[in-house]
Amino acid sequence: MHLRVASLLLFACAGLAGEHEGYRLLTEKAYLHPDFDQETFDAVWQEWPEPLRSRAAKATPEERRRMAFARYGLTDRGEGKPLQYVVTEQGGWAMNCFACHGGQVAGRAIPGLPNTNLALETLTVEIRRTKARLKKPFGRMDLGQFFLPLGGSTGTTNAVVFSAALADLRDKDLNRVPRIAPPNFVHHDLDAPPWWHFRRKERLYMDGLVERGHRSLMQFLLVPANGPEKLRAWERDFETIAAYLETLEPPKWPGAIDADLAGRGRRVFRRNCSSCHGVYGANPSYPNREVPLAEVGTDPVRLKALTKGQREWFAQSWFTRYGKKRAGVDPKGYVAPPLDGIWASAPYLHNGSVPTLWHLLHPDKRPKVWRRTPEGYDERRVGLEVAEFESIPDDVRDPHERRGYFDTGVYSKSAAGHDFPAELSKEQRRALLEYLKSL
Repeated sequence: MHLRVASLLLFACAGLAGEHEGYRLLTEKAYLHPDFDQETFDAVWQEWPEPLRSRAAKATPEERRRMAFARYGLTDRGEGKPLQYVVTEQGGWAMNCFACHGGQVAGRAIPGLPNTNLALETLTVEIRRTKARLKKPFGRMDLGQFFLPLGGSTGTTNAVVFSAALADLRDKDLNRVPRIAPPNFVHHDLDAPPWWHFRRKERLYMDGLVERGHRSLMQFLLVPANGPEKLRAWERDFETIAAYLETLEPPKWPGAIDADLAGRGRRVFRRNCSSCHGVYGANPSYPNREVPLAEVGTDPVRLKALTKGQREWFAQSWFTRYGKKRAGVDPKGYVAPPLDGIWASAPYLHNGSVPTLWHLLHPDKRPKVWRRTPEGYDERRVGLEVAEFESIPDDVRDPHERRGYFDTGVYSKSAAGHDFPAELSKEQRRALLEYLKSL
């Protein structure tokens, strides 16, 4: 059985989102220059492949907008406005943090949930073509995409490299500095973490790069138009935004849970998983443990992508109050994440390579290539509803369609590692899966 929109309960974190000033700031105040305007977005359908373009031509403007939102992984927060962009009074669309952290599960949008439908590469390419047709000027995303890939798979982004590229043009006080040639970045895709984990963590990012705090949320504002004076002026806003993140609660599993089976799973979890992922229930705790790469065995690219110099810049910069906050200059592994709301945050591992919890608990069954449905949810295996393949079919040539297939054989996308569950019996894994629904 698969969960559908009609079967979902109202989630607290979604229902309370609009009541906090931090949410209003994220959705109504533009901290970045608009990437495109309303006219461009309304005309982007003319760049779509057939037969989608012909269907759009026959649709009403409202229907075309829904089609565009679905194609690019956007969600409507009301009155046709996307959760993932601030629409300015002049009609400009400026990206906000919900682009990566405003996703949906089984068709229901949840602020703070990773956006596993985001198709930023496709959106940028098709917006650029639309601007060229309309004779509109290109912006930073239109040109930057030639140098920085935006995401090789739907739902993942090259976010760490975005941040490193912006920081490379700044000194520790965030003033612009000249660069003769761009550095050789290690491009790699990541799956965004749930925002309701923010309050549980001592350090942010899977390599524990920075101590939790509002300044660390501001890294992506370092576009050329934003000087250090703007970031300082916006610091109070981001204190409010960080306070909003502290209020987010994980969504509850909307179906039934076998209490007896989950109870057995809880005991399995306590014996085998809690030392890394924490304890849940009446007296929760989370150890913020960094697990050595040799122990966890997951894809190593993210850990090795940043140079020591890039890490040291961050450790001594304005973002860490010039070294007063801790920074991970020499990490040896990945920080095991909290598991609150894990049922909703598929796919799994830091690169989003494992589509369901069942696959995570059965390392030898993980698919080589998989493709999800946009809104379907696999209740039995707990995660994305997917079709599995040995390889991407030969007849899939459209770049957007190919990005809909997750190929674990591609650089930085390995689904190997975290094979600890292989030591458990079949019954233990079944019980553990039931328990994980309850977190």
